[in-house]
Amino acid sequence: MEKDVLAKNALLAERNRGWLEGRQILALNVMSSPGAGKTTLLERTIERLSGDRPISVIEGDQATARDAERVRAAGAHALQINTGTGCHLDAQMIADGLRRLEPAAASLLVIENVGNLVCPALFDLGERFRVVVISVTEGDDKPLKYPHIFRTGDVLVLNKVDLLPHVSFDVRRFLDFANRINPRLRIFQVSATRGDGLDAWCQWLKSSMQTTA
Repeated sequence: MEKDVLAKNALLAERNRGWLEGRQILALNVMSSPGAGKTTLLERTIERLSGDRPISVIEGDQATARDAERVRAAGAHALQINTGTGCHLDAQMIADGLRRLEPAAASLLVIENVGNLVCPALFDLGERFRVVVISVTEGDDKPLKYPHIFRTGDVLVLNKVDLLPHVSFDVRRFLDFANRINPRLRIFQVSATRGDGLDAWCQWLKSSMQTTA
């Protein structure tokens, strides 16, 4: 049953990928545990990049439209998808969302997945890059405890580095674990609230959008 579900999802994801690539839309699938700071990172990113290209966001949560409202207030077009008891978005949800959202050609699409380090990693959505956001408040052993999401990721954002003086988090140990799981990871250390590292993150996004166009 699980194989059938994932196979169907993979087919739909490839259709999504073709649709996005045909319109030169750079799509990111942003995944994290709850509270890692995905939405705050999106708000700061939108504020910095909104003058460069149109930005659209698909927000995934079990309930409420709070994150979509925050993203709209930051200046992006947003669609909220509520999964109810579901713990992840899937390719069909994204296909339906793309029809409703109608992101502009040559734009940036960010999919903020449901907060979960397990299920979202199993489901391809048709994205170009998978972005894993981890905060320093979560513990530096996350790559060992949840290896699949790190193994399938393209980009790792270590967020809330402004809190490092106040928490027990060994950055070197964390990065060593992450690189053991996936040495291909592109890594950014940021504070979405204070602004640390956001210039490098946004410059990578700009370069990636230019490559997509």
